[in-house]
Amino acid sequence: MAAIALCQLTKSYRGPRGSVPALRDFSLEVDDCELMVLVGPSGCGKTTTLRLVAGLERPDSGEVRIGGRVVNDIAPRNRDVAMVFQDLALYPHMTVFQNMAFGLRMRDIAKAEARRMVEETARQLGIDHLLDRKPNALSGGERQRVALGRAVVRRPRVFLLDEPLSSLDAPLRAAMRSEIKDLQRKLGTTMIYVTHDQEEAMMLGDRLAVLRDGVLQQVGAPMDVYQRPANCFVAGFFGDPPMNLLSGLVDRSEGSAIFRGSDGMYEVRPDDSHGLPFGDRSEIVMGIRPEHVAIRWADVQRGRCAAGPLAGPKYVPEESNRRFVRLAKEFRVAELEPRGATIRVRLTSETGTPLVATLPPEPLPRMGTCVEAYLDASRLHWFESSAQTCFRSELPP
Repeated sequence: MAAIALCQLTKSYRGPRGSVPALRDFSLEVDDCELMVLVGPSGCGKTTTLRLVAGLERPDSGEVRIGGRVVNDIAPRNRDVAMVFQDLALYPHMTVFQNMAFGLRMRDIAKAEARRMVEETARQLGIDHLLDRKPNALSGGERQRVALGRAVVRRPRVFLLDEPLSSLDAPLRAAMRSEIKDLQRKLGTTMIYVTHDQEEAMMLGDRLAVLRDGVLQQVGAPMDVYQRPANCFVAGFFGDPPMNLLSGLVDRSEGSAIFRGSDGMYEVRPDDSHGLPFGDRSEIVMGIRPEHVAIRWADVQRGRCAAGPLAGPKYVPEESNRRFVRLAKEFRVAELEPRGATIRVRLTSETGTPLVATLPPEPLPRMGTCVEAYLDASRLHWFESSAQTCFRSELPP
């Protein structure tokens, strides 16, 4: 078993202005054979976490457990952990075979057995024809496979990967993501993968751990994190484009509540407001994904009102349909960004509040057109303004 438990880890580094915290009271459990992705912006503590698990750094406080055993005082070479670094760290003067066999040689594996293990792993990764080459004679993808092979050949209980695909172009990154996920499933090992790319995180992870400034923000399955963000940071970090966040006040009256933002008003019906712990005049943040925003505008040429389609129903329904609500003020189309199957429409109000909608490419208004903005009420998220934590994130059954 190679389950990993990180228990209240704290780690700081000395800087020119004193101690700089990298992790703060960080706790996380990674199940045996799970692919856990640590994701967050640069400097949030992802790499520090990997280095603590690998034994390359010691925590100021807290415990690292692998397979139920505390490994704080165990040397890196005795933890049965393999790490793939961001720069791959291949030895340029060695051949592919020598790079892959290096760790086996350090463990006094017999030459014949080491050759068998290297050749078997190389075939598995499709690099057996490269064993006599040196790293400078390889493409980026080939070097990546060699780095993976050097880790895999040891058959460790735990794999640690620190942004290994950051230097590859987009098509190759996508291909390598699939290969890494397939490899982890075949080997049945525990893997922690670090990235700042939220798309990569959602594609790879069985679960995601979202970090910010050394503090764990949320842990969950990829779609749970996307659909039910724990706070405004997670809501704004995940999604391309990220969630629209509109600040305002909630006035509660008899049986209903009104959200009053700078650019509109939304009546919260009793079924929507159930369980929301806000009182009179509470500050609040309303969140809505761009794919759940639709627009309506005057089609002068056809003498009628056209509407941008929305995920779910094809068009914005009539205002009598209570599922959709209209923001009170008009918005103007500030930018149209074609994305192939969809188009990103950036809107701005007269007070400068931005709103983004993701829509099919037709029909669309022209730049500068005044439009009405509609929100899918069943997809709204509510966040406390002070703590910026989510206390409700409902999806329709």
